[in-house]
Amino acid sequence: MKHASLKMLAGAAFALMLASTPALASDNSSSSDQQKAAPLYPNATRKEPKLDLTDAKEQKALNEGIDAVQNNDKDKATQILQPLVDSSKSKYVQAMALQALARIDATSNNLPAGIDKLNKALANGVLPNDAYFQIEYELATFYLLNQQYQPAIDTVEKWRAEGKKETPESYALEGEAYYRMQKYPESITAIQKAQSMAGDKADPRWNQLLMLAYSDSGQKDKAAALAKQAVATSPTDPTSFHNALSLDIQSQNYVDALKLMEQTKAEGKVPFTENDYVTMAKLYMNDAQSDSNQDPSADTSKAVQALQDGMSKGIVKPTADNYTLIGDANMIGQNYTEAAAAYQKAIPSASDGESAYKAGVAYVMASEFSQAKPVLQQAISKGVKHKGKAYMALAQANIGLKDKAAAADAVMEAEKDPETAAQAKKWLKDANIGN
Repeated sequence: MKHASLKMLAGAAFALMLASTPALASDNSSSSDQQKAAPLYPNATRKEPKLDLTDAKEQKALNEGIDAVQNNDKDKATQILQPLVDSSKSKYVQAMALQALARIDATSNNLPAGIDKLNKALANGVLPNDAYFQIEYELATFYLLNQQYQPAIDTVEKWRAEGKKETPESYALEGEAYYRMQKYPESITAIQKAQSMAGDKADPRWNQLLMLAYSDSGQKDKAAALAKQAVATSPTDPTSFHNALSLDIQSQNYVDALKLMEQTKAEGKVPFTENDYVTMAKLYMNDAQSDSNQDPSADTSKAVQALQDGMSKGIVKPTADNYTLIGDANMIGQNYTEAAAAYQKAIPSASDGESAYKAGVAYVMASEFSQAKPVLQQAISKGVKHKGKAYMALAQANIGLKDKAAAADAVMEAEKDPETAAQAKKWLKDANIGN
């Protein structure tokens, strides 16, 4: 899973930003509702400053601006909030407007500007603790999303230390940042802390990140165990299935990977994608070519069947690559006529002559020389990676057609390719042609 793309906290962080708007002060900050509300950070070490919001019109405007942000009306939000930042007499209003504008920056892919606004909001000195620490946590998520991993860690640790609050999500954020820094032991510790705190409510994506941390740190056995546990717990989850499959393949546990695919396909709990069918076929082909396999035909037949099954369902597309894969499987199983037929289907949409070359070789192996010659000539004219080999195959077809002169011409062309020069010279010498 080294190359897996896992933005496990990115989406969650944005959801958190948009859902965690700190409660705004009412017209009367000492109202009974305010007094009844339990503080979110009751044990914070920060001394809470006095709220300076006194203008009901500014509070109304602030509420309207934040509502516009939450409704993704960026233009309206900016029109309302920017004047508050520039000219409000209340530092609280300025700070809350900066936070709301920072969220616009985030959804506009301008995280550096959002980070600057959040830092300004925190620095103005009048935020109540609930608002201050929520913005500070939000700043940590911005740093993470902006790939500033050490600042993200520093900020979330400061948030915990001063706010005297711990949450599973804060440790998951830290685990993500450590993972991105390739500090895998620290990442594993943080993620496990998050999971232990959350218990049954732990985000499944944390387990995915833990698998990556184990795998990338060389502990593939632990990663595989987690992956299999996830499949057992969530047998209908495509992500769990693909995580387990990827780990088996990366660990070269091809037998286990194939068993997992066969079981999953048979149960039908996870819909197969085109890539799944292709992967399954390649696993069968790999097994067919293993040293212990004395009869490859059984596995190659399964490979062909898997791809044809996918095509019949409209999942596997009839592309040159997929038809070529069917041809390759048949070649391994020594079903040369079937291989040639598959390669022939690949020729019309192929970008070069490789499919035609493979078809020609398959026809030669099937002793169908009259079919082999024209497709090999087509391959050469269209362009192949190994031109000398294509000419040698054409020579074989001509020999099969008892056209020795044409065969010699083909071999002399093969002699021009360094890859086949020695083989061609020997052929010519044995045939007493040329020097």
